[in-house]
Amino acid sequence: MDGKKMAGEKAAELVEDGMIVGLGTGSTVYYTIKKLGERVQSGLHITGVPTSRATEKLARECGIPIADLNDTAQMDVTIDGADEVDPSLNGIKGGGGALLFEKLVAKASKRNIWVVDSRKMVQQLGAFPLPVEVVPFGYKHLMKTFEREGLNPVLRMKEGRPYVTDGGHYIVDIKLKSPDIGAFGAWLDGYTGVVEHGLFLGICDLVVIGDGSKVYTKNRAEAKNIIL
Repeated sequence: MDGKKMAGEKAAELVEDGMIVGLGTGSTVYYTIKKLGERVQSGLHITGVPTSRATEKLARECGIPIADLNDTAQMDVTIDGADEVDPSLNGIKGGGGALLFEKLVAKASKRNIWVVDSRKMVQQLGAFPLPVEVVPFGYKHLMKTFEREGLNPVLRMKEGRPYVTDGGHYIVDIKLKSPDIGAFGAWLDGYTGVVEHGLFLGICDLVVIGDGSKVYTKNRAEAKNIIL
């Protein structure tokens, strides 16, 4: 079975009756949502808080009741994907363009679980481009700043036009060159016009990893792998 499908479906088993669940965005958490939909049809009672319009559409199609983040005090758990995950369970997210809403939902959740296939587990973040969500007004000036810093900025495009996030922003993908990811994230946070970036640091509590014929988890608090 595909590692993404294995990890996504296994994570769905961690959701309990009555939970408010943050629903991430991407090709792996797709399988989580589909499996949760099956469980809802079998009697599971949950409420989902989607991180994108695409996820909301999928969840509704699967019969999962939906709530808005503004109407939700706190999620019991958020399940999401990731583009890269390091040994400390820090990650790069935003390949699917939903990083701002994903981080808002994650920060409002008691627990965060990521679902990935084994190829997403890396020793050091940075092979995957780091998404930076920026306001369209004056974005070229930010790109010039990134160019001066040697960060190889690329404006994300879709069908010949700048990709626009659900929040109405652009995404500039840059090269993460600093080994001090905390300092680099703080540097990005300090720039006017940067709405959010794809460094998710100290957020993930558990990662569910599909690897060949098995699924295992890695727990940040205990820093160990557990075969499921």
